[in-house]
Amino acid sequence: VFITHKLREVREVADEVTVLRLGRAVGSVRPEASDAEMASMMVGRPVELTVRKRPAEPGADALVVTDLVLPDRHRHLVLDHVSFTVRRGEILAVAGVQGNGQTELVETLFGLQPDAIGRATIDGRNLLGVGAREAIRAGVGFVPEDRQEDGLVSEFSIAENLMLNRTGGPPFVRHGSLQLRALRHFAQQKIREFDVRAPSPATLAGQLSGGNQQKVVLARELSRELRLLIAAQPTRGLDVGSIEFIHERIVAARDQGVPVVMVSTELDEASALADRIAVMYRGAIVGIVAPQTPRDVLGLMMAGAMPDGVEQVA
Repeated sequence: VFITHKLREVREVADEVTVLRLGRAVGSVRPEASDAEMASMMVGRPVELTVRKRPAEPGADALVVTDLVLPDRHRHLVLDHVSFTVRRGEILAVAGVQGNGQTELVETLFGLQPDAIGRATIDGRNLLGVGAREAIRAGVGFVPEDRQEDGLVSEFSIAENLMLNRTGGPPFVRHGSLQLRALRHFAQQKIREFDVRAPSPATLAGQLSGGNQQKVVLARELSRELRLLIAAQPTRGLDVGSIEFIHERIVAARDQGVPVVMVSTELDEASALADRIAVMYRGAIVGIVAPQTPRDVLGLMMAGAMPDGVEQVA
């Protein structure tokens, strides 16, 4: 018995496929069935399996990272002189095998690595070592790779989780008092807007499915005016319906002029969403290439090799 939500894996290993939805077996198909057929069985409606986005129209440089270095406790470089720029209205996908510095990179950009040296600025404002509160004030939205550990407080309600980055003042806090009516109204609005499947804003975040938990995190981060969106493994462990929704929201943020840094170990996701792909290996960027770069080339880059003739993009 092999359990997965990845259609590519289903095709490679299965002899027969049984689809579960909401705790029930809704049908069985052969692995030769189309992706669209299996996806619609999983979600209960037709699903767009391709990311629909118009060509990017990048603006001015927004996030500028120069010679970023981060040593670990043994003085080995977790980030090895990393440099790149992300412009307004574009998505830079950071690809690579997990454990090659991607986690430390996004934590550094969110001000969570005090030992980092070099330079990282958003619209000229320093991000290195400033801490989460100052990064939020600088307009950085952060979707962490572990939503349960770092993105949510499971024992808090949906409404309380939606205000975690706005605890310092209006509209949810006035003169030290929580404004329950304003918070409830805001939560109801975001639950509708982001299609969070929950009985009420008072539902505990820990009682939600993984997809709905991720929608709460995304709703919180996208409900502010952002100068930068960082999304680390934004669809890890999610069903195809939730993946479709989250991809749409990330592209919508890009189209509104927000620069996006997205980390993904899924090459299909990186190629579909990105305007440029930066490949990391052992803490360094091997190269920055176009999203049309073949998978086998990206795979070689993820192993530390830069094949001859591969065109890098600025």
